[in-house]
Amino acid sequence: MDVLDLLIVAENFGRVEPPLTGDVNGDGEVNREDINAVLDALEAAAAAPTAVSQTESLQRWIDQARQLNPTDARFQRGIAVLENLLTPLRDTETIPKATALLANYPNPFNPETWIPYQLSKPTDVTLRIYAVDGKLVRLLDLGHQHAGLYHSRSRAAYWDGRNQIGEPVASGLYFYTLTAGEFTATRKLLIRK
Repeated sequence: MDVLDLLIVAENFGRVEPPLTGDVNGDGEVNREDINAVLDALEAAAAAPTAVSQTESLQRWIDQARQLNPTDARFQRGIAVLENLLTPLRDTETIPKATALLANYPNPFNPETWIPYQLSKPTDVTLRIYAVDGKLVRLLDLGHQHAGLYHSRSRAAYWDGRNQIGEPVASGLYFYTLTAGEFTATRKLLIRK
């Protein structure tokens, strides 16, 4: 998956008639969900998920596409469609009314999981993973985060199922605690190997 795949989806954006090149999710039309699926795949291929918004991610991939600088009209049309999608994406990104810790996914998991959360205001965020006996297994310092939704794989906290020194943890029940300013919440997760 690379930026050219994103441009193929963008070039075919809005199509509902075959051939549906760019219908990534197979729902019978090339739409915003297909662009989001490609963006998530690009972010997953680039590295572990990071805390950037969909608009920031899309802007970065548009910038990368521009650097390729092909003269093909279809390529340029794809970039234009992506640029036109930025405004509505920016308008739909909302700031939640309450900070919350959500259920990890997948759960149970092996060997990695994503832990979604949302922030009502900017704050420093940490995530701690504990064994059932209360011992700290892993500390993920997510740093200072902007208010917003951290639900998708490209934005949620990521845990690779390893302890603080890089060893894989055993199968079983664990707890994760999110601390964001004055907010603290704990949930459970299950590793199954």
